[in-house]
Amino acid sequence: SLLSLVFVSLVGSQPADDAGVLSNLATSDLSFPWSRLRLPRYIVPLHYHLLLHPDLTSLSFQGSVQIQIDVQNNTNWVVLHSKGLKVLQATVLDQDRAHLSEQALPVLHNPSHEQIGIFSPRVLTSGHKYFLYIEFRGELSEGFSGFYRSTYRTRTGEVRILASTHFEPTTARMAFPCFDEPSFKANFSVRIRRTSEHISLSNMPVANTVEVQNGLFEDQFEASVKMSTYLVAFIVCDFKSVTAKTSSGVQVSVYASAEKWLQTTYALEVAVKMMDFYEKYFDIPYPLPKQDLVAIPDFQSGAMENWGLTTYRETSLLVDPHTSCVSDKVWVTMVIGHELAHQWFGNLVTMEWWNDIWLNEGFAKYMEFISVEATYPDLRIDEYLLETCFAAFGYDSLNSSRPICSPAETPTQIEQMFDTISYEKGACVLHMLRHFLTDEVFQSGIVRYLRKFSYRNTHNQDLWDSLSNTCSEEDFMRAEYCYSGKQAFRNNYLPSGDHLHLAAMMNTWTLQKGIPLVTVTRRGPYLLLRQDRFLTTERPTDPLCFLWHIPLTYRTDTSGTIHRHLMTAPTDSIYVGEAVDWVKVNTDMTGYYLVHYEDDGWEKMAKVLSENHTALSYKDRTHLIHNAFQLVTAGHLKLNKALDLIGYLRSETHTVPLLKGLGYLELFYRIIEKRNETVLTNKLGLYILRFFRAVIDQQTWTDSGSVSERRLRSEVLSLACHLNDPPCVQRARRNFNDWLLSNYTLNLPTDVAETVYSVGAKDDHGWTSLLHVYNVSFSAAQKGQILFALTCSTDPNKLHRLLELGLEGKVIRSQDLSSLVLMVARNPQGPHLAWNFVKKNWDALVQKLQLGSGSIRNIIIGTTRQFSSPEDLANVQMFFESIKEQALQLRATQLALDNMQKNIRWYETNIETLRTWLDQQKKEIT
Repeated sequence: SLLSLVFVSLVGSQPADDAGVLSNLATSDLSFPWSRLRLPRYIVPLHYHLLLHPDLTSLSFQGSVQIQIDVQNNTNWVVLHSKGLKVLQATVLDQDRAHLSEQALPVLHNPSHEQIGIFSPRVLTSGHKYFLYIEFRGELSEGFSGFYRSTYRTRTGEVRILASTHFEPTTARMAFPCFDEPSFKANFSVRIRRTSEHISLSNMPVANTVEVQNGLFEDQFEASVKMSTYLVAFIVCDFKSVTAKTSSGVQVSVYASAEKWLQTTYALEVAVKMMDFYEKYFDIPYPLPKQDLVAIPDFQSGAMENWGLTTYRETSLLVDPHTSCVSDKVWVTMVIGHELAHQWFGNLVTMEWWNDIWLNEGFAKYMEFISVEATYPDLRIDEYLLETCFAAFGYDSLNSSRPICSPAETPTQIEQMFDTISYEKGACVLHMLRHFLTDEVFQSGIVRYLRKFSYRNTHNQDLWDSLSNTCSEEDFMRAEYCYSGKQAFRNNYLPSGDHLHLAAMMNTWTLQKGIPLVTVTRRGPYLLLRQDRFLTTERPTDPLCFLWHIPLTYRTDTSGTIHRHLMTAPTDSIYVGEAVDWVKVNTDMTGYYLVHYEDDGWEKMAKVLSENHTALSYKDRTHLIHNAFQLVTAGHLKLNKALDLIGYLRSETHTVPLLKGLGYLELFYRIIEKRNETVLTNKLGLYILRFFRAVIDQQTWTDSGSVSERRLRSEVLSLACHLNDPPCVQRARRNFNDWLLSNYTLNLPTDVAETVYSVGAKDDHGWTSLLHVYNVSFSAAQKGQILFALTCSTDPNKLHRLLELGLEGKVIRSQDLSSLVLMVARNPQGPHLAWNFVKKNWDALVQKLQLGSGSIRNIIIGTTRQFSSPEDLANVQMFFESIKEQALQLRATQLALDNMQKNIRWYETNIETLRTWLDQQKKEIT
């Protein structure tokens, strides 16, 4: 092996005794034996025995780990991960726990690869097992990764400290030396030392607690199942919990600080329902005896799926009955559904390497919709799936997009894999696949996949094999397969007797970037089809050809049947018959592609919508609106045609298409209001208010109605007040004054509270009052509403003060800094203020939030997304050039440039069309 050769070259001249033990070897005689980022495969961890003692006073920890290892090649070296830890001692023991060396072993460090190498003078023999024992210490991290500290304030003002972990993707190595790659699955036996006023939590239940000295206790947890290091978790805190059991007897507990304990009730109900649903859907019992859900006060992402100990940002787990709006409740339900789906898909079966992280995240994202639809049908979660796919379309239509499966080696590259492509695009491709295969086949294939690969690691191909396997249950239980690698799955897209190689189809969606545009042309009884890559940016200079296997669906005016056709060539045709007047392609938007209707196709669609919009489902109507405006951005359709298309919205009663059409008009408004186009801004604002007058006037300032109605209320009234609609502003101001007079005790209707606060924040007294309540509130939901409102101030000094508070991290926590920057950038006064803040404080932001994190990505893309002028583009390019070394490591920098170029093109191409169109609508705005 490579390491054996390295070892010989380094120490071959050193004297050895009869047992092959080297002597008189100094650390200075050794050099680090491994040059690659990924660990060598010649040593495999089997079982970790981990002891940790965090000190919440000194904010440090010390510990030891004993790792049982299986040696598969003769070697003198053990190479594993460690980052920021001080290794105090290392030794190797044989299977009988006898020391192989009388002295502590040399430990070499390679900080750039976050690895340590431990040298054993005695050769570790292939086929034998050993124990690697390491003592270490470290500091509780100030950020959000590894073993880090978090704080919260009690009602008496006391600041309490807790210690929690977040290891995904590559920071378990910050808490203990380990083989920190997903394929190195092992069992973990954890012991945590704590004081009497604290509790400790880990993946498994506590098996035993002993007092080790006065006031210091050691919780000894049951041994875990085999799992990857990134799923290990432990917490030391003083939280309270609520507990219930699933129908199969799994204990479910939700933990939060004592002040927020009463906000845990809804999460407990959801978690129990979800666990019951997933055990039935996956047809595999949950393999652990308990599932804890913990609200962590400082948490960078939304949540984390640690096996048996899922951790959450407070806004992702806690629901305050007095301040949480319906959208907060939907969000909490979806996040819990996501993390509990991971307990099977991701934890039980794990991707081999981070290039396939979509197997975890895309699936869990999609299972949010399946699980919530089954357990909480009143939330109408299907109405949110379209927006998930629209978000993916926006990212994927840029030239700087990436394939779902992309190379990732460094921690920064790996961190960036947790993006819109892995989550949203992954979910939408799975949605398309589920409709392609049918629900039953999709579910049975997933069950087959999870059973076959339990406690193992997989690649894309393993999923496709499981989904296309046509074995009977009996064959499956014998672990047999009844198809060859080239055989395929029969489905109703293909003529009888034809077969499809599923992997070949799905590789076109996972191994190449981008989204297809299907152009439809009517020629007599035929539809002529052409597929191209859809781009909203300039055409790429590279000569790559993109071709997808597209499962097309369509409906016509002559039949309610959903027709299916698999398009595998650049061009194709479908016979629909002479009698057909219109054809709507991509029925209910189950497919991940856009559609352009050439010739008079869009006029036909507009006519259908204006004459009888209910002939199409609400999903089809929403899909048409989205496609039309995306085609405008890409230069395939004139803006006035898309605007004419949404003229039918006066008759629309469904929330989703209404919000989609309104959303595009709001988008245009926000673009031009930031360009100081005062006259045009006023015209468009007045048009929106007049056109949607009936919808605005129908809204009540209450929390009544269905989830859809309440969602519409929040969005419509928020925009109306932003457009300075007098009735809206007056009502909001009256509610805000009532709230002030009650000394902040009045419970505002939750669906309009954010709008009320936003209007109230426009004057000095209201803004100051809101900042005070923000500082003392114990409701994460209310704090989120108030923070948004504070960023609606028209005073640049106030906006700048908020940004400084966010950077300081005391009043506004660092976890909320990226959201705060985006909120300020969204303010008409804020784009340049926010961008200049990012430039000035770039180093501090990277230090707080980590270079490859989603927070930095959101800051880069979110602030620059507001720009639509060549001057702004040049400004941003100049800054990226000044941080070139970091910028080259980030995909977000190119995405930001692409977005700005798209905005510039849109503005230059469409602003005069918009001006002319509005002038033609005078009857609407008089």
